[in-house]
Amino acid sequence: MTAQKWEDTTAARRASSRQGHRAPVRDRIIQAAAEAIEQHGPDAATNQIAELAGVARPHVYRHFSSKEELLHEVARYAAGSLKDRVLPALEAKGDAVDWIREPVKQAVLWASENPGLFLFLMGRSQARDLQRGRAGRSHFLGQIVEAAETHLATVGTGGVPLDALFAGLKGMVDTSIIWWVRHQDEERDALVDRLSRQVGLIVQTGLAEHGIAVDETGVVSKFA
Repeated sequence: MTAQKWEDTTAARRASSRQGHRAPVRDRIIQAAAEAIEQHGPDAATNQIAELAGVARPHVYRHFSSKEELLHEVARYAAGSLKDRVLPALEAKGDAVDWIREPVKQAVLWASENPGLFLFLMGRSQARDLQRGRAGRSHFLGQIVEAAETHLATVGTGGVPLDALFAGLKGMVDTSIIWWVRHQDEERDALVDRLSRQVGLIVQTGLAEHGIAVDETGVVSKFA
């Protein structure tokens, strides 16, 4: 082995070792920040985050260049957790009623278990969309649309453009859950029932425009 190769290999090993040592602490700080936001709101102080993570305050900035970078990672962490609850529900077999109700239910359940983190995540998402000047097709929305396309194809009614329809639905569901988290003006199950009915009616109307009928039991069929 040449001296250069030895130096390159040694440097790679050291870098890998450092990353392996730092990664668990970094992850712990992200989770602590999520917990701090849940307890104290989106303006949770760095010292509160450090205390929950079990590290000294200066250690936070050994792993993140700024608080904004940390908050960005917390938003990614929260979005991933929410997706892990909602996306499996989109793969459920059955009629359109169940297919709509299950992901709505899981989104509401996650928000009820993580109200502060949900409001933080929605606030970040809305601010990002305003900064961009429009609400584009996010990766999450794309996964929802793809699941809907797969579901329709399974029952022989594929080929319907769904991006705009589901962008509006996602916005409606998110806003309704935000209101509920802040006001708690109805029972959680009642919210799930109401949102499921509203989403179902909008989907029913949207599909009807393309010659696809959804009856009250959730059976999908073509009529034109």
